[in-house]
Amino acid sequence: MTLRAIFFDLGGVIVRTEYQAPRERLAERLNMTYEDLGKIVFEAETARKASIGEISVEAHWLAVARKLHLPASEAKAIHAEFFAGDVIDRDLLSFIRSLRPRHKTGVISNAWGDLREYIVKNQFDDAFDTLIISAEIGMMKPEPEVYRLALKQAQVEAAEAAFVDDTPKNVEAADALGMHGILFRDPAQVKENLKALLNHR
Repeated sequence: MTLRAIFFDLGGVIVRTEYQAPRERLAERLNMTYEDLGKIVFEAETARKASIGEISVEAHWLAVARKLHLPASEAKAIHAEFFAGDVIDRDLLSFIRSLRPRHKTGVISNAWGDLREYIVKNQFDDAFDTLIISAEIGMMKPEPEVYRLALKQAQVEAAEAAFVDDTPKNVEAADALGMHGILFRDPAQVKENLKALLNHR
């Protein structure tokens, strides 16, 4: 079957923490490890709730500030500093744009409710036909219904779609539905994997 759609995770694939120094400095200032700081931001119950739209991004960061024993007035600054080392891979985005219009492209991301605004603000919403953001749909990968919704939006069958993610269980879930899962290790590898898949088909 011909490949008609290619979906990408966002965090860890298109947007990556290439520079650890800002987060390391923040952790050091707070007298904690880099890993523990990451757990508070990404693994707390409020992070999960924000990821399925039960609370706002702002509410999550206020909760983070409380856990760090900081005043609420510092929540925005902590948010900005935590992500200061993140980089948008513009080269990968150019490659994704090159797939269009012969193929549909989309995002499937476990993310908080500010992701769509972030994509538009940073001017790469034109690279995608569809956006599936967990906070907007109330579900997270690897739930099968997340992928089914993406396929429905793109109007393609599972066998006609590929999915790129940096988390093995999310790739495995896509494979289980009949999609072509690709585990992200680096941009060059993903481009080669996709080119091989497209040429093969």
